[in-house]
Amino acid sequence: MSTAKVTATHEVFNQAEPLADVNLWRANRPLQDAMRTLAPGLETARLDALGAEMGSAAMQRHARLANQHAPVLHAHDLVGRRVDRVEFHPSYHALLGAALRHGLHGAPWAAGPLAHVERAAGFMLFTEAEPSVLCPVSMTYAVTPALRANAALQAQWGPRVAGRDYDERFVPGTAKRAVTMGMGMTEKQGGSDVRANTTRAVPDGEDAWGRRYRITGHKWFMSAPMCDAFLVLAQATGGLSCFFLPRHRPDGSVNTIHVQRLKHKLGNHANASSEVEFTDAAGWLVGDEGRGVPQILAMGALTRLDCALGTAGLMRQALSVALHHTAQRHAFGKPLVAQPLMKNVLADLALESEAATLLALRLAFSVDATENGHGDVAHEAVMRRLLTPVAKFWVCKRGSHFAQEAMECLGGNGYVEAGGEGVMARIYREMPLNSIWEGAGNIMALDLLRALRGADVAPAIEQELGDARARHPALERAAARVLAAIDGGVHEAQARILVRDTALVLQAALLARISPPQVFDAFCAARLAAGSDAFGMLDTVADLDALIDRAMPVEHA
Repeated sequence: MSTAKVTATHEVFNQAEPLADVNLWRANRPLQDAMRTLAPGLETARLDALGAEMGSAAMQRHARLANQHAPVLHAHDLVGRRVDRVEFHPSYHALLGAALRHGLHGAPWAAGPLAHVERAAGFMLFTEAEPSVLCPVSMTYAVTPALRANAALQAQWGPRVAGRDYDERFVPGTAKRAVTMGMGMTEKQGGSDVRANTTRAVPDGEDAWGRRYRITGHKWFMSAPMCDAFLVLAQATGGLSCFFLPRHRPDGSVNTIHVQRLKHKLGNHANASSEVEFTDAAGWLVGDEGRGVPQILAMGALTRLDCALGTAGLMRQALSVALHHTAQRHAFGKPLVAQPLMKNVLADLALESEAATLLALRLAFSVDATENGHGDVAHEAVMRRLLTPVAKFWVCKRGSHFAQEAMECLGGNGYVEAGGEGVMARIYREMPLNSIWEGAGNIMALDLLRALRGADVAPAIEQELGDARARHPALERAAARVLAAIDGGVHEAQARILVRDTALVLQAALLARISPPQVFDAFCAARLAAGSDAFGMLDTVADLDALIDRAMPVEHA
């Protein structure tokens, strides 16, 4: 057989080009509309710059390499000394450095009003490129409320938590201008039941950082073990308490935090998740003895916000890839995006993505309002407590289903890893994590029930719904069900139903406030009236073309 004939049989055509060099901010009209409504007047130049950088081919390459070349643990050096260091690919450091440079970690705490909203939008944009490196970024963002309980630590470490000059060196955090922070709660025997923790803390004097303890025990999951310091839970004389554990002691010596192994995970490959053991590790009390759970949950509540933001960002990227592919790929004489069934699926995915974006960003606004004291602070405090479990549960729960459907839009190409080039496969593997991390679905449902006991939630929901209830009969009916359930009480076994229904009515209200009427109408018809149990079941009266055009990441002829 001649070379010419072999070449002819392998001519490649009717394949989509990768989505690259797209400004993710400019391409995301729902996010832009949400920011105009929730943060009017906010200068968006920084988001524009971030969107351009994270949508670039260069950053996509870093994302691929950071996931293909997973972190490697070096427990000992050549001659047998314990070193407990994790080696990352240079692309990991490039990504993490970009996240800190754009202020996605602790920077909002040193800024003014709407900084948390801007950071939330940026977190979603960054996630579209690579979510794994955002684990230490998220924990560094979330540590400030907890760290405030130790004034000495806050004074020395607080500015570094907000610093933007990423430093990858394994040196004391006090020698750096910017640090990253981690968290360790989960143990083998307890999981979410942290009160079953067995790690012990023994008093060891007092110094410039406060009351010092010697900590011995383990953590079954401790993400990002190369962070400069961690907040961990351990049993002290007064009960379960929160402690600050730096990788290096104040004298510069390495703390006895021994990394036993790195987790081999389904996804999240660029991030090192570890099992660790403490042997008389030096730790400093944060807050009071016996108050460890509420102390560290102040951190966990903010990482739950990031779970919702991160999943919304992954949804947007999966949708963009699916839209870009189906606009280029032809079947039966026309582009896939023009085929009626595919059009319905894509429009429905666009609807879900927009609703997820708005719900997650609304929670970020509540965080900003309560931290910076603007707007109706009393209302925002209730909404923050309510939206944290609701957004975390529902947005993250929808993520895996969303990714599977978006993958199907690409057919077999979507299922292929191809040495990291298969972005959709990476998204699919990543999606379940945010649903599990920081409390899985049942924990969120239980947390909502606790929120109902602690605040007058029904009036807050009614205020949030406003006149949107009157704009669609399905929303009116759904809102009435939610309010009746809150007033009448909910059996624990039915708590997931209440979380879902609350999420849906709040998403509908946000769409009524922020999005075009056709988006709101389609959402109410599909999610509240029909209760569709799969994507691609929008009614024929829905304006499918408008939904797709609004979500399309780039123009196609």
